[in-house]
Amino acid sequence: MPFFWYFFIYSLLGYGLEKAFAKATHANKQNRKGFLLLPLCPVYGLAMAALLSLPEGLVRSPWSLLFWGAFTATAVEYAVHWFYDTLFGVRFWDYSSTFGNVRGRVCVPFSLIWGILTTAAVVFLQPLIRLAVFRIPGWATYGALLLVTADLVFSARLLSLYHDTELLNVHRLYSASRRL
Repeated sequence: MPFFWYFFIYSLLGYGLEKAFAKATHANKQNRKGFLLLPLCPVYGLAMAALLSLPEGLVRSPWSLLFWGAFTATAVEYAVHWFYDTLFGVRFWDYSSTFGNVRGRVCVPFSLIWGILTTAAVVFLQPLIRLAVFRIPGWATYGALLLVTADLVFSARLLSLYHDTELLNVHRLYSASRRL
């Protein structure tokens, strides 16, 4: 079950990175997660899990790691955006006004950033994360898996009913429920 933990840890780190980016850029949209309760941004976890699934021969050199990290993460980002847009009618991000965008789902500048982030993560973080993950007891994995699954199902239900990413914030959900 190491890939579950890779997904979880990198989604958590991605959430922190997104919050910092939103604050630094004074972004209008401050809610940058994909779950109601858990502070997870799944595109980061899925991108890293996909990258770590590639054959080692592809990502031996720093340049190939940079290329495959950018390519893999961008492909995952496009797929996740398409999934949310098609199934739930929501958009967590929109690159329409950014250079080199494809349907507002991905863009050249962020693809380059993906390459840098994934390379740094694989080189500096992954060895430590791998050691930690293999020390996590099975019962903790199953408990975390249950929690993530329950939050995912509840979040998906909210998105499918209301098509509003802002409801994936407990305080906003509570305010909205009082108005209904």
